[in-house]
Amino acid sequence: MVFARHARLLAGAMAVACAVLVGPSAPSGVPAAGALPVEDVRHAVANRVMTWNLCNPCEVNNVDRAAEIARYAPQVIGVQEACVRDVERIRDYLKRLYGLVYRVEYGTVLESWRRCGGAPWSPGAFGQAVLSLAPMTDRETVEYPDGGSEDRGYMSVTTMVGGHSVRVFNTHLAQRRQEEFRAEQVGVLAADVARHGRAIVLGDFNAVPDAPELAGMWALAADADPQCRPARIGACRPTTDWQSKFDYVFLRDVAALGHRVVPTPYSDHHLLYADVDAA
Repeated sequence: MVFARHARLLAGAMAVACAVLVGPSAPSGVPAAGALPVEDVRHAVANRVMTWNLCNPCEVNNVDRAAEIARYAPQVIGVQEACVRDVERIRDYLKRLYGLVYRVEYGTVLESWRRCGGAPWSPGAFGQAVLSLAPMTDRETVEYPDGGSEDRGYMSVTTMVGGHSVRVFNTHLAQRRQEEFRAEQVGVLAADVARHGRAIVLGDFNAVPDAPELAGMWALAADADPQCRPARIGACRPTTDWQSKFDYVFLRDVAALGHRVVPTPYSDHHLLYADVDAA
């Protein structure tokens, strides 16, 4: 009896220790793991696409990033400044906490210990990723011939948006004040986009709408925000903390039904999503 009592006390102490070490299973306001069955994707919006620069390196918890995405539950998500480890954790939280079962494809172009951690001899992969609730095919990853101060590129996949097959691109162009590099990168990207009759181009272009280097994209597609045009005919919502429009959902032979820019404390870029008609 004494041995059994000691065993129970030891088990209880270990459980408390584990709770202290691990912490709560989810932040305040987030349902506990298993609250939704993983097969339940009824809350996803089949014709919604989202782009979000995750901001790396940033001191951000991936469970918070997942919660932001789950609030709007898009069919397709394009993320930039994405470490593979972070995307895997976000994807896992979306599944376990919200029942949103995303597939993922990567367009990483850089190995970066500073940004993504890992062992010095095996740094984390960094770049873009596309998450989709529907299967993705024909993935392509292209590194721009000159990324500027850091390797940059784009990726593309074919997947379903609103019940229709669409080619989805996701890119991150050269940093600010590197216009000449972005102009060359847009030329490479636009030539690929032009090969597809129906396409959605997501990403952080690091350029405002009337920047000359974006001319090649405007010649092929329109932004989901009808007020965002090269001529600035209306009030174009900023997508960054420094009040610039850098993030786009370019639509080629796809109609925009609505869009929203959502400021978030978890990145210096806002969430941008659009509801579209790809029929």
